[in-house]
Amino acid sequence: MVCEAKSKVVIPTIDLSKLEVGTKEWGLACKEMRFGLEEFGCFSVVYDKVSLELHNSIVEATKELFHLPIETRMKNTSEKPYHGYFGGYSFLPLYESMAIDNPIQLKSTQSFANLMWPTRDNNHFCVTVERFSTLVAKLEKMVTKMVLESYGVSKVVNEPIMESTNYLLRLFKYRVAEKDETDVGLHSHTDLTFFSIIHQHLISGLQIQSLNDDQWLDVHPSSHCSFIVMAGDALMAWSNERIRSCRHRVIMRGEETRYSIGMFSFKNGTIEVPQGFVDDANPLRYKPFNHYDFLTYDKANASHNTISRIKDYCGLL
Repeated sequence: MVCEAKSKVVIPTIDLSKLEVGTKEWGLACKEMRFGLEEFGCFSVVYDKVSLELHNSIVEATKELFHLPIETRMKNTSEKPYHGYFGGYSFLPLYESMAIDNPIQLKSTQSFANLMWPTRDNNHFCVTVERFSTLVAKLEKMVTKMVLESYGVSKVVNEPIMESTNYLLRLFKYRVAEKDETDVGLHSHTDLTFFSIIHQHLISGLQIQSLNDDQWLDVHPSSHCSFIVMAGDALMAWSNERIRSCRHRVIMRGEETRYSIGMFSFKNGTIEVPQGFVDDANPLRYKPFNHYDFLTYDKANASHNTISRIKDYCGLL
């Protein structure tokens, strides 16, 4: 059994529902966001663009997927590393997930749905996934813009790579542990992403690790429009470790299956540290790298035991 997380420290929560660029509120939100990323590798967001109706629809769509036969779920494959079905692991018996590549394009969602349900009308499922994914992609772009502004990084140089983003929607299921089973839904890890944006069903389980004292903190979903925005390894490398990737895990203690939805961003082209992040006190820590080449490398070296996979791949120090 994993020991209980402490909750003395509070992760910042920022309301981005009606925030306008250039306002006083925008500036304050940028400061709160930067504090969260530097202290925890994450922050919580209220984003009411996602309505209660849409929240309920995406959760029901997720449940529907995991009621399919295992043989059908395993058809969710991809040539891209980490872009398909996960599940059936003896070391993670509670965990299962499925993925939809490029979910902001209705065509991609339709292709996925037709694979899962080849003989039915999948319009409602497809529209739900596309609507939800499009809104969360807008949230990711807003957060990215806040990062550039907060750190005073040149938009002219960095916006092209920041705007060139591929998204992966991952749908998660964690079943209740049986007698004598572990309560670990997902082991401690950091994501290989630029940003990971997690939308929880109203069942707790997600924990993040404080960067200062290694304390595990519970992240409780507060409403249908709450999200947790986490920095991934690629963002840590891009920021020359001004921002640290968020170490997190899932612990199951309730008596109900837990569902959650994650939107993961991956940058196209070459990611490199901006000049403004390098000085005498902060020497260059990472070589330029291609995000998808990093995924391929990590997949090929998945058995290695390392604290930081991105440092193994392109670290200089």
